[in-house]
Amino acid sequence: MEAKEILDTMLGHLGFVAEIQEIETESGIQLQVFTAEADALIGHNGETLEDLQFLLNRILQSTDRNAPRVQVDIGHWRAMRDDKLRQRIRQIAETVRLTGRPVKLEPMNSYDRRIVHNTLKDDPELMSFSPTDDARIKRITIQRRATANH
Repeated sequence: MEAKEILDTMLGHLGFVAEIQEIETESGIQLQVFTAEADALIGHNGETLEDLQFLLNRILQSTDRNAPRVQVDIGHWRAMRDDKLRQRIRQIAETVRLTGRPVKLEPMNSYDRRIVHNTLKDDPELMSFSPTDDARIKRITIQRRATANH
């Protein structure tokens, strides 16, 4: 069974009526879900959406260990949230650039940390890093690069 069918079956068992579009992105397959009950599927701060995506990927990998990860979004919620996060990170980066003081962000999951790191990866003055522990939720620090002349 393919990802779209599995997600449709999962949502059906949960009592949701939804239309699912499969979209090819540069990072892989994304399933865009459209439903009148989007808020219930997104959950508080996207927690239900994350759980849904996690379960879908676990099911896919149970039949094929090398199955590519699939991203699930509901009514473009994740895309809009990601854009807001990038914008916020750019504002924080400007503060670090102006003050020279590092900023430690709130704890984030790996998906959000990846967005932060990718937003700053090409910045010649600033860098971001996460602690190297095994925690699922970590705090990123944004600071000036050691090579920046200030």
